[in-house]
Amino acid sequence: MIRLLTSLLFVVGLVGTAAAQSSYSIQPGDTLQIEVLEDPNLNRNVLVLPDGSISFPLAGTVSAGGRSVDAVAGTLANSLGANFAAPPTVLVSVASLAPRAKGGKASPRLMSVYILGEANAPGRKEVEPGTTLLQFLAEAGGLSRFAAEKRIQLRRVDKNNGQETVYLFNYRTMGGEGSISAATVLAPGDVVFIPERRLFE
Repeated sequence: MIRLLTSLLFVVGLVGTAAAQSSYSIQPGDTLQIEVLEDPNLNRNVLVLPDGSISFPLAGTVSAGGRSVDAVAGTLANSLGANFAAPPTVLVSVASLAPRAKGGKASPRLMSVYILGEANAPGRKEVEPGTTLLQFLAEAGGLSRFAAEKRIQLRRVDKNNGQETVYLFNYRTMGGEGSISAATVLAPGDVVFIPERRLFE
C-alpha cells in the first residue's frame, strides 16, 4: 500500500511538473532542452537570447521568448519537417532558468558572458574577469561536431554608442590572418556564436 501511494505521488509530481512547464512563459537567458526523437544527433540545449530567439540546426532562428515550450516545439517540428519523411516529434523543456542574482545584484567578482550555437554546453556563463576566449570555449564544453570551426564569432556591443562589432575566430589555427587570438580577453556581455558547419565545410 505504501509503495502504491509513493508511486502515485511520484506520477502526480511528474504531471504537475509537466503542466508547470507547459504554462511557463519562456524568458531570455533560459536554457531549453530540445530533443528530436527521429534524429538524436540534433538533441541539444540552446540558450534563449536577449531578443527572445533561439538558433537550431536545420531550423535556423526561432522565436521563443514569451511563448510556451509546446508552442516552440510545434514551430520547430514545422521548420524541421522538410528534412524528414514524416513530421518529426520534437520535445522541448526548460533545462535551466535565466540566472537570477540575489537581491538583484550580480557578484562583483564575476561577469556574464553568453555562448550559443554549436557548443556542447551553450548558455549564460558567469566567469572571472580576465577569462580568454579559448578558456571560455573550454567552459562551454568545447565545440559540437556540427561546429563551423573557422567561423566562430565574438560579438561585442560598445556600451557608449550601442554599436555591435563582430570579430571572427578560427579555432583550427587559434588565430592568424583575419582572426582574433585565442588569448583575446572577454568583456562583460560578450556573446560567442558558433555557426553550424556548411555542407563540405
